[in-house]
Amino acid sequence: MAQGTGSINSDYKDWEWSDDAGERARLLQSPSVETVPKNSESQGNGLGATSALGAVFIVVNAALGAGLLNFPAAFSMAGGVAAGITLQMCMLIFIIGGLVILAYCSQASNERTYQEVVWAVCGKVPGVLCEVAIAVYTFGTCIAFLIIIGDQQDKIIAALVKEPEEVGSSRWYTDRKFTISITAFLLILPLSIPKEIGFQKYASSLSVIGTWYVTAVIIIKYIWPDKELVPVEIPTSPSTWTAVFNAMPTICFGFQCHVSSVPVFNSMKQPQVKTWGAVVTAAMVIALFVYTGTGICGFLTFGAGVEQDVLMSYPSNDIPVALARAFIILCVLTSYPILHFCGRAVLEGLWLRYTGVTVEEDVVRERRRRLLQTISWFLLTLLLALFIPDIGKVISVIGGLAACFIFVFPGLCLIQAKLSEIQETRAISWWAQVCYGVFMVTLGAFIFGQTTANAIFVDLTA
Repeated sequence: MAQGTGSINSDYKDWEWSDDAGERARLLQSPSVETVPKNSESQGNGLGATSALGAVFIVVNAALGAGLLNFPAAFSMAGGVAAGITLQMCMLIFIIGGLVILAYCSQASNERTYQEVVWAVCGKVPGVLCEVAIAVYTFGTCIAFLIIIGDQQDKIIAALVKEPEEVGSSRWYTDRKFTISITAFLLILPLSIPKEIGFQKYASSLSVIGTWYVTAVIIIKYIWPDKELVPVEIPTSPSTWTAVFNAMPTICFGFQCHVSSVPVFNSMKQPQVKTWGAVVTAAMVIALFVYTGTGICGFLTFGAGVEQDVLMSYPSNDIPVALARAFIILCVLTSYPILHFCGRAVLEGLWLRYTGVTVEEDVVRERRRRLLQTISWFLLTLLLALFIPDIGKVISVIGGLAACFIFVFPGLCLIQAKLSEIQETRAISWWAQVCYGVFMVTLGAFIFGQTTANAIFVDLTA
């Protein structure tokens, strides 16, 4: 993409945006990414801390997570292995394209986080919508993480007490609501209160190892299956044409690393769009192999009877699977505080912007407001997780929002960036990029609308 000339920062200052608010609202930045301030003279001069190989690892880290547990069910909804792989490959083109667009717009606007890029390039209305979407997305993901903890604990407890899983909840200390609550209060809440999340960098690396282990277990269990694991039915085609679209939220949720990609790009030693294109292509191919391996082997092991959380389909007394469940619990225990920090940063940025208060003036009240925000966020997510036990319903909602981060906002940024260029003549490549941006916005809006409508009228009303 050739960068044209023109003012890309047009009207977002009308909302009294300040550098202070932006610095306080650094969203979804990987804990292992170290960046310099955006107004530093060293920006763009190759003084970043991250190599291209390191950036690949960080992007893979951001993409891989507990979302892989839902890919076997996504393959089942899509209509089998061929349909699932085809759907992933088609979406991967736009997923990589969106990451490249964000780097291009970050470089053009001189902004260093996702929401700041959207504010600078697209203006105040898309900027506010983006921040609200990030807050809702992180909130919903935190709910999903608590549900995952409950699911895995149910299986582990059933194996420990050596009773059928239906009977496990007869004792108060094995009840799902109690185990989720006690885990959340003792482990998640203390990790969510601190002002910074730098301490999470080591735990996040361990969680990545855990996701790789889960994938390995699912593949091995397919190659050498237990005798009692017999698939009910293995579909070879989708039940209806709309069923294919129902698999899209899971894919979007799994590959969504776009919000964290902008800080990663700006942390590179050589933040060039061409280099970044190679980085994200390599990272997405790695993620594709992990998700595809999990999706295919989990789907073929259980067929149409696979659970939304594939680990729930395995028996409780399987030791390798029990270790996988422990890894997943560790993964979400360390991921919840990071996602909460990101959502809290959005709310903090909005508060500072609309009140017109600078960070220096507000520092005295920051601690009290942070505690109130953290406790309110924690209690609401816990309450909803206790009464929404089906993770598929949550994924169907937040997966639609993930489509906005992957398609809609990058598409809008590309369109606005190209329109802001001052050119005497519009080349064919210019029109092609604008059309590509329009198609991305249309596709993302369709996925978001279709999946959200399905979640409201089918899942949430069931």
